[in-house]
Amino acid sequence: MSRADADSWDLASSVGATATMVAAARALASAEDNAIIDDPFAAPLVRAVGIEVFTKMVDGEIALAAVDPEGSARTMTDVMAVRTRFFDDFFTDATEAGVRQAVILASGLDSRPYRLNWPAGTVVFEIDQPKVIEFKTQTLAGLGASPTAERRTVSIDLRDDWPAALRANGFDETTPTAWSAEGLLVYLPPDAQDRLFDNITALSARGSRLATEYHPDAGAGLADRTSRVSDRWRELGLDLNLADLFYTGERNAVVDYLEARGWEVTACTRPEMFAAYGRTFPAGDLTAGLRNSLSVTAIRK
Repeated sequence: MSRADADSWDLASSVGATATMVAAARALASAEDNAIIDDPFAAPLVRAVGIEVFTKMVDGEIALAAVDPEGSARTMTDVMAVRTRFFDDFFTDATEAGVRQAVILASGLDSRPYRLNWPAGTVVFEIDQPKVIEFKTQTLAGLGASPTAERRTVSIDLRDDWPAALRANGFDETTPTAWSAEGLLVYLPPDAQDRLFDNITALSARGSRLATEYHPDAGAGLADRTSRVSDRWRELGLDLNLADLFYTGERNAVVDYLEARGWEVTACTRPEMFAAYGRTFPAGDLTAGLRNSLSVTAIRK
């Protein structure tokens, strides 16, 4: 089903199902012998959502090769491992620099408020659709999990007035904040991407930090590469076409956009991030477009 203005979802449908897909990849990556991440909540959360193909993947009943013989599922797991570690390290570095307020935008099944070692006094805000926030909160409580920071949830769509909702939940605009926008931008219309960064900038005190990703070939090119794995998922019983969920259209380059608004920006390509964590980025046509994807960090001047 294609996107529409003000559409909504739970974790088994539309954009929400992609959060479950990413959690499944984190679960698989966490179980590897040479794991670079450790997310003990990923597999239980995937099972709780109940999408059969993803549950069978994390339980070892479906091999990655069966999901996609061409290898994109294996690549997805590797990419998610490196991406997760990048954002984990971002928050760790921010808190080591003294930042005690964090905002996770479109948090999905992100369990960082529960699994990272946050310093005392840290407040972590999670923003996502109401159904997503409610499900994760109740599921983790049922697992006996407790946040390792003061966790405050903000149940709102990022296309709505989320800055007002954030302030209403006690967000302090006068203190530096660590912001993450992980796996998010392709699910926003181009103008909404700009508004997101405008709002973050307006809310960010000097010394605030931001981590995000930018895919120069997002839209049609990215959709084309995901169509084959979507077809395979359909054969396995999951009717989820990733191409329908992306917003196409020309976007402003994230690095340039942030620099023009007073951020000091650093960007690394996907192969560079793989190398930083001791991994080799896979070669071949399947991953050619992903080579240009950037992991972006920025500090508010």
